[in-house]
Amino acid sequence: MKQMHEILLASGSPRRRELFTEAGLNFEVVSVDVDETPNEKEPEKVAQELSRRKAAAAERMIYGETDRNKVIVAADTVVIHNKEVLGKPKDEADAVRMLTELSGAVHDVITGVTILTPGREEVTFSQRTRVRFRPLSEEEIRDYVATGEPMDKAGAYGIQGLGGRLVEGIDGDFNNVVGFPIDRFLAIMKVLGELA
Repeated sequence: MKQMHEILLASGSPRRRELFTEAGLNFEVVSVDVDETPNEKEPEKVAQELSRRKAAAAERMIYGETDRNKVIVAADTVVIHNKEVLGKPKDEADAVRMLTELSGAVHDVITGVTILTPGREEVTFSQRTRVRFRPLSEEEIRDYVATGEPMDKAGAYGIQGLGGRLVEGIDGDFNNVVGFPIDRFLAIMKVLGELA
Protein backbone atom coordinates (compact mmCIF):
# COMPACT_ATOMS: atom_id res chain seq x y z
CA MET A 1 0.00 0.00 0.00
CA LYS A 2 1.53 3.31 -1.13
CA GLN A 3 0.64 6.34 0.96
CA MET A 4 0.80 9.82 -0.62
CA HIS A 5 1.05 11.97 2.53
CA GLU A 6 1.79 11.25 6.17
CA ILE A 7 -1.28 11.23 8.42
CA LEU A 8 -1.67 13.43 11.46
CA LEU A 9 -4.03 11.49 13.75
CA ALA A 10 -5.77 13.94 16.09
CA SER A 11 -6.55 11.45 18.82
CA GLY A 12 -5.19 10.38 22.16
CA SER A 13 -6.85 6.97 21.81
CA PRO A 14 -4.40 4.06 22.02
CA ARG A 15 -7.02 1.91 20.27
CA ARG A 16 -7.05 4.16 17.20
CA ARG A 17 -3.25 4.19 17.15
CA GLU A 18 -3.24 0.37 17.20
CA LEU A 19 -5.69 0.20 14.27
CA PHE A 20 -3.57 2.64 12.23
CA THR A 21 -0.40 0.70 13.03
CA GLU A 22 -2.01 -2.64 12.11
CA ALA A 23 -3.14 -1.10 8.79
CA GLY A 24 0.50 -0.20 8.02
CA LEU A 25 -0.16 3.54 7.87
CA ASN A 26 2.57 6.17 8.23
CA PHE A 27 1.22 8.55 10.89
CA GLU A 28 2.01 10.70 13.87
CA VAL A 29 -0.29 11.55 16.75
CA VAL A 30 -1.37 14.86 18.21
CA SER A 31 -3.81 15.19 21.11
CA VAL A 32 -6.35 17.97 20.94
CA ASP A 33 -8.65 19.29 23.61
CA VAL A 34 -12.05 20.50 22.38
CA ASP A 35 -15.41 21.27 23.90
CA GLU A 36 -17.38 18.06 23.45
CA THR A 37 -20.78 19.64 24.10
CA PRO A 38 -22.63 19.03 20.83
CA ASN A 39 -24.86 21.56 19.07
CA GLU A 40 -26.44 18.79 16.99
CA LYS A 41 -29.18 16.46 18.23
CA GLU A 42 -29.04 13.59 15.73
CA PRO A 43 -26.46 10.97 16.86
CA GLU A 44 -24.64 10.71 13.50
CA LYS A 45 -24.42 14.49 13.31
CA VAL A 46 -23.12 14.69 16.91
CA ALA A 47 -20.25 12.29 16.12
CA GLN A 48 -19.48 14.09 12.86
CA GLU A 49 -19.59 17.54 14.50
CA LEU A 50 -17.16 16.47 17.23
CA SER A 51 -14.77 14.87 14.72
CA ARG A 52 -14.81 18.13 12.69
CA ARG A 53 -13.99 20.15 15.80
CA LYS A 54 -11.03 17.90 16.59
CA ALA A 55 -9.72 18.08 13.02
CA ALA A 56 -10.04 21.88 12.97
CA ALA A 57 -8.30 22.16 16.36
CA ALA A 58 -5.42 19.98 15.14
CA GLU A 59 -5.08 22.06 11.97
CA ARG A 60 -4.98 25.33 13.95
CA MET A 61 -2.52 23.93 16.48
CA ILE A 62 -0.06 22.47 13.95
CA TYR A 63 -0.41 24.68 10.91
CA GLY A 64 -1.95 28.00 11.87
CA GLU A 65 -1.73 30.09 8.70
CA THR A 66 0.75 27.84 6.86
CA ASP A 67 -0.24 25.22 4.30
CA ARG A 68 -0.71 21.76 5.71
CA ASN A 69 1.34 18.97 4.17
CA LYS A 70 -0.24 16.03 5.99
CA VAL A 71 -3.65 14.41 5.98
CA ILE A 72 -5.40 15.31 9.23
CA VAL A 73 -7.70 12.62 10.59
CA ALA A 74 -9.94 13.02 13.62
CA ALA A 75 -12.68 10.84 15.07
CA ASP A 76 -15.25 10.79 17.82
CA THR A 77 -17.22 7.78 19.04
CA VAL A 78 -20.58 8.03 20.76
CA VAL A 79 -22.82 5.36 22.25
CA ILE A 80 -26.59 5.77 21.83
CA HIS A 81 -29.18 4.03 23.99
CA ASN A 82 -32.85 5.01 24.17
CA LYS A 83 -32.02 8.21 22.24
CA GLU A 84 -29.51 9.25 24.92
CA VAL A 85 -25.88 9.93 23.97
CA LEU A 86 -23.62 8.10 26.42
CA GLY A 87 -20.20 9.69 26.45
CA LYS A 88 -17.30 8.93 28.80
CA PRO A 89 -18.48 8.45 32.38
CA LYS A 90 -17.94 11.37 34.78
CA ASP A 91 -17.13 9.03 37.66
CA GLU A 92 -17.61 5.42 38.81
CA ALA A 93 -21.27 5.98 39.75
CA ASP A 94 -21.94 7.29 36.24
CA ALA A 95 -20.20 4.24 34.73
CA VAL A 96 -22.40 1.93 36.87
CA ARG A 97 -25.50 3.84 35.70
CA MET A 98 -24.55 3.50 32.02
CA LEU A 99 -23.72 -0.20 32.23
CA THR A 100 -26.94 -0.88 34.15
CA GLU A 101 -28.87 0.80 31.33
CA LEU A 102 -27.02 -1.20 28.66
CA SER A 103 -27.47 -4.54 30.47
CA GLY A 104 -29.61 -6.95 28.43
CA ALA A 105 -30.27 -4.29 25.79
CA VAL A 106 -29.23 -3.26 22.28
CA HIS A 107 -27.41 0.02 21.70
CA ASP A 108 -25.69 1.76 18.79
CA VAL A 109 -22.06 2.81 18.53
CA ILE A 110 -21.46 5.64 16.06
CA THR A 111 -18.03 6.91 15.08
CA GLY A 112 -17.72 10.17 13.19
CA VAL A 113 -14.55 10.67 11.13
CA THR A 114 -13.19 13.82 9.48
CA ILE A 115 -10.38 13.74 6.90
CA LEU A 116 -8.66 16.97 5.81
CA THR A 117 -6.30 16.51 2.84
CA PRO A 118 -3.37 18.79 1.95
CA GLY A 119 -5.35 19.71 -1.17
CA ARG A 120 -8.05 21.26 1.04
CA GLU A 121 -10.59 18.47 0.57
CA GLU A 122 -12.72 17.63 3.61
CA VAL A 123 -14.59 14.36 3.98
CA THR A 124 -16.72 13.69 7.04
CA PHE A 125 -18.68 10.49 7.54
CA SER A 126 -20.06 8.28 10.28
CA GLN A 127 -20.33 4.55 10.79
CA ARG A 128 -22.95 2.79 12.95
CA THR A 129 -22.69 -0.63 14.63
CA ARG A 130 -25.40 -2.29 16.76
CA VAL A 131 -24.21 -3.96 19.97
CA ARG A 132 -26.18 -6.34 22.19
CA PHE A 133 -25.23 -6.74 25.87
CA ARG A 134 -26.09 -9.86 27.80
CA PRO A 135 -27.97 -9.34 31.11
CA LEU A 136 -25.47 -8.26 33.77
CA SER A 137 -25.66 -8.62 37.53
CA GLU A 138 -25.01 -5.63 39.78
CA GLU A 139 -21.89 -7.42 41.09
CA GLU A 140 -20.53 -7.95 37.54
CA ILE A 141 -21.05 -4.27 36.74
CA ARG A 142 -19.34 -3.08 39.93
CA ASP A 143 -16.43 -5.51 39.47
CA TYR A 144 -15.92 -4.29 35.90
CA VAL A 145 -16.06 -0.62 36.90
CA ALA A 146 -13.51 -1.34 39.67
CA THR A 147 -10.96 -2.37 36.98
CA GLY A 148 -10.89 1.26 35.78
CA GLU A 149 -11.29 0.20 32.14
CA PRO A 150 -14.67 1.95 31.60
CA MET A 151 -13.55 5.38 32.73
CA ASP A 152 -12.14 6.76 29.45
CA LYS A 153 -14.57 5.06 27.08
CA ALA A 154 -17.86 6.15 25.55
CA GLY A 155 -20.66 4.04 27.01
CA ALA A 156 -18.34 2.96 29.86
CA TYR A 157 -16.92 -0.16 28.21
CA GLY A 158 -14.17 -1.32 25.87
CA ILE A 159 -15.19 -4.18 23.59
CA GLN A 160 -11.54 -5.03 22.85
CA GLY A 161 -10.73 -5.42 26.57
CA LEU A 162 -12.48 -6.90 29.58
CA GLY A 163 -15.68 -5.23 28.37
CA GLY A 164 -15.86 -7.77 25.56
CA ARG A 165 -17.26 -10.23 28.11
CA LEU A 166 -20.34 -8.03 28.51
CA VAL A 167 -21.21 -8.25 24.80
CA GLU A 168 -23.53 -10.96 23.48
CA GLY A 169 -23.24 -9.98 19.81
CA ILE A 170 -22.77 -7.20 17.27
CA ASP A 171 -24.25 -6.27 13.91
CA GLY A 172 -21.71 -4.33 11.88
CA ASP A 173 -18.05 -3.34 12.05
CA PHE A 174 -16.22 -4.55 15.19
CA ASN A 175 -13.43 -1.98 14.73
CA ASN A 176 -16.03 0.78 14.74
CA VAL A 177 -16.95 -0.27 18.28
CA VAL A 178 -13.25 -0.29 19.19
CA GLY A 179 -13.24 3.34 18.05
CA PHE A 180 -12.46 3.63 14.34
CA PRO A 181 -13.99 2.18 11.13
CA ILE A 182 -10.59 1.46 9.60
CA ASP A 183 -11.81 -0.47 6.53
CA ARG A 184 -14.18 2.28 5.39
CA PHE A 185 -11.51 4.89 6.12
CA LEU A 186 -8.97 3.08 3.93
CA ALA A 187 -11.51 2.82 1.10
CA ILE A 188 -12.20 6.58 1.28
CA MET A 189 -8.47 7.37 1.38
CA LYS A 190 -8.09 5.39 -1.87
CA VAL A 191 -10.90 7.40 -3.48
CA LEU A 192 -9.18 10.61 -2.35
CA GLY A 193 -5.96 9.43 -4.02
CA GLU A 194 -4.12 9.27 -0.69
CA LEU A 195 -3.60 5.50 -0.88
CA ALA A 196 -2.65 3.42 -3.88
